[in-house]
Amino acid sequence: MNVQIFVPCFIDQLYPNVAFNMVKVLRKAGCKVHYNASQTCCGQPAFNAGFHGEAKEVCTKFLQDFEGADYIVAPSASCVGFVKNYYSQLFENSAYKNQASKIGTRIFEFSDFLVNVLKQIDFGASLEATATYHDSCAALRECKIKQEPRLLLSRVNGLELKEMNDVETCCGFGGTFAVKFEPISIAMGSQKINNASDTGATVLISTDMSCLMHIDGCARHEGKNIQMMHLADVLASGW
Repeated sequence: MNVQIFVPCFIDQLYPNVAFNMVKVLRKAGCKVHYNASQTCCGQPAFNAGFHGEAKEVCTKFLQDFEGADYIVAPSASCVGFVKNYYSQLFENSAYKNQASKIGTRIFEFSDFLVNVLKQIDFGASLEATATYHDSCAALRECKIKQEPRLLLSRVNGLELKEMNDVETCCGFGGTFAVKFEPISIAMGSQKINNASDTGATVLISTDMSCLMHIDGCARHEGKNIQMMHLADVLASGW
């Protein structure tokens, strides 16, 4: 199966190993992975900040970069959710309307693609740890992902998964929300890390590095020793 990967801006700049591990798992699943080096941003930051004209320019480039791809897979429910749910709205009265509508059916978050398209859940991963899982808002509400990551994690040898309280509550990041409403964002992050710590977990896992980046900052500030891991990093462990 031919797969084009989309690597979000912050993963490209701050967490490139997440992208490499996603490729590693996709190849083990039998996919032929392609990467368009000219790709940039999906346009979400500008759109969420209210700059819809500027966002449309970036989104148009995204449509052109991934034109003709059978499947597009990304390690970010946030980016995937934006493309799926807002491109059609953004290009409603545009020559790109049909293209924008079609791309929403071809882009998948990593865990969704593995479970629901490839129908594979066991990659021989192993990680001796007690972990808890954070449901990102984008995964739950934009991509309708809940059980897929948990199903994949249930097949990781040595991993014990414990659910935290208020697991579906936002971590407080929300992109520009964390900048505009810093005190609220920090309080929400602190609540999330406290709930994670209460499980006794030493690892916190999610589909979104943006959430994990925020939670990690709160954890470091509070002196909480818990490791953040993207789902791709877990599935690529031990082999």
